[in-house]
Amino acid sequence: MRMRRKRNLDERLADVSDLIIERTIKDLNMNTSVEIKDYIDYQKVFGNSNAVEVEVGCGKGTFITQLAKRKPNVNFIAIEMLSNVIVEACEKAKREGLTNLRFMILRAECLQSYIMPKSVSKIYINFPTPLPQKGYERQRLTNKKFLDIYRDILKSDGEIYLKTDSRGMFEYSICEFSQCGYALKNLSLDLHSSGYKENIVTEHEKKYTDMYLPIYRLEAYLPTKSEI
Repeated sequence: MRMRRKRNLDERLADVSDLIIERTIKDLNMNTSVEIKDYIDYQKVFGNSNAVEVEVGCGKGTFITQLAKRKPNVNFIAIEMLSNVIVEACEKAKREGLTNLRFMILRAECLQSYIMPKSVSKIYINFPTPLPQKGYERQRLTNKKFLDIYRDILKSDGEIYLKTDSRGMFEYSICEFSQCGYALKNLSLDLHSSGYKENIVTEHEKKYTDMYLPIYRLEAYLPTKSEI
């Protein structure tokens, strides 16, 4: 079902435009636009050289705004492909007065056009759409296509944090990470019973935990040669 356009969306986006990094590459052809580079100048955007972390698919922004509050000495870039959704995340950040958080209206396929290689410390993927239908595998955010993109922008000691309510998506992701050379740690088949204390509950997550359904989580990283 297509999401209804929010009332006064253009005006609301204009009110938070200082938090949105402009998408400067206008080529709409995915096959050619990804070859164009216009890297974000972190120093210019944030005014410092702090570590950079990225959330892929920030939704309404509950997770990333809370994380930015917890870690004021880290810079965050949150991407979401729908302006209809990201506007709420931007408004949350503006209300909180967060200076270490910026947003981009962007598809994950285009990350390499804007994010400098080997410049990101952590990538967060929270509750990606499982897309279980046959033929949609390459659109899953933990498909090899995306894992190769993350590999390019992650620092050598960078990590990916994945949370999902879908066991099928979790199992699929474990296989993809492993086949793409990532190592895994801190796997949980029931996050809320695991004792993990750093969790930030998203809107989507609360819906499932209220129904006593398990949340799955893992951390992935690229091992050093000595670990292989």
